[in-house]
Amino acid sequence: MPKEQRRARRIAMTKAELDEFLTTERTCRVATSSPDGPHNTPLWFVWDGEAMWFTSLVRSQRWTDLERDPRVAVIVDTGHDYGELRGAEIKGRVEKVGEAPRTGEPHEELEKIETQTGDKYFGGAYGHDNRHAWLKLVPEKITSWDFRKI
Repeated sequence: MPKEQRRARRIAMTKAELDEFLTTERTCRVATSSPDGPHNTPLWFVWDGEAMWFTSLVRSQRWTDLERDPRVAVIVDTGHDYGELRGAEIKGRVEKVGEAPRTGEPHEELEKIETQTGDKYFGGAYGHDNRHAWLKLVPEKITSWDFRKI
């Protein structure tokens, strides 16, 4: 279980609200730690109710950073005007799942995730490009906000 949010509980999302938000939003920003300082990149993701899943190019700064230090902070947010702002910050450590790069070898844990990813972003078909690999983030801490509650 992730650590309980201690601040701004009044505007925190419930578990159901957070699940709906993370299931429907499309882009997150993943912050890693590199020798030159923080490295932040936008990625598509899938939320399975327990963990956040995303792929990374295995020949990227992000991948190099995560090989060195698997800790990440991820932001998913939306809204334009102050009273519309909603979001979540998820902190934890990523773990690689499946082969790297992903070639499509059968993998029970990835079967559902690849189906969800295909449905969400590609109209039902997820393909392997032999350049990306899967990363799983099980949250250690989630902080959420929904300014519509104010």
